Amino acid sequence: MKKQVSVAFMVCGLLFTVCLIVSNIVEQKLISIGGIEATAGLLIFPVSYIINDLIAEVWGYRKARLIIWNGFLMNFLAVIVFRLSIWAPGSVHFTNQVAFESVLGNTERIVAASFIAFLFGSFLNAYVMSKMKIMQHGRGFSIRAIASTIVGEGADSIIFFSIAFSGIIPMQALLMLILTQTAMKTGYEIIALPITNLLVKYVKKHEETDVYDTDISYNPLRVKDI
Repeated sequence: MKKQVSVAFMVCGLLFTVCLIVSNIVEQKLISIGGIEATAGLLIFPVSYIINDLIAEVWGYRKARLIIWNGFLMNFLAVIVFRLSIWAPGSVHFTNQVAFESVLGNTERIVAASFIAFLFGSFLNAYVMSKMKIMQHGRGFSIRAIASTIVGEGADSIIFFSIAFSGIIPMQALLMLILTQTAMKTGYEIIALPITNLLVKYVKKHEETDVYDTDISYNPLRVKDI
């Protein structure tokens, strides 16, 4: 019998991947929210953690692991296409090469920081969600959603900013940036929590699925175990 996935799971996976790719594109723009400086990726990247919570809660860690690696590979493909597009000789009619490179040409250091931070943060988020669901016997979704976000987003921010900006900006400013980004992303999750709760309940009912990860391996590399 062939393994199949539902339409809801497929849509979640697609949305997860789009959030990652778009957030990396807009990450370079600095914005101001209430006087606090942040990157434009803040507008969409936390959505990927909300989807991560949804997938881990409804379909379990195995499916979350599959989506995380798929998102990673699609993001890697996007970066390759961006680089090839920059390197390809431009037409005489194309006069925006500098702007094109500025938007899509992240440095290797930024790209590496983004990829490593994403993997650690996403897997920690899914792991915490999975373990807390078992400990709480399925109750208290809001608590584990917030806790997993603090752990996941915290790890993501620490790894990303440490790799990307260590030695470039003062340590005090770096620590403040990490704390600010983690707090704002967690705040995003809290604000969206009523919608996330309704969505999780709806998907569970619609899919007739509510997985508890009682007999699985949490090894991130066991992708074939779905």
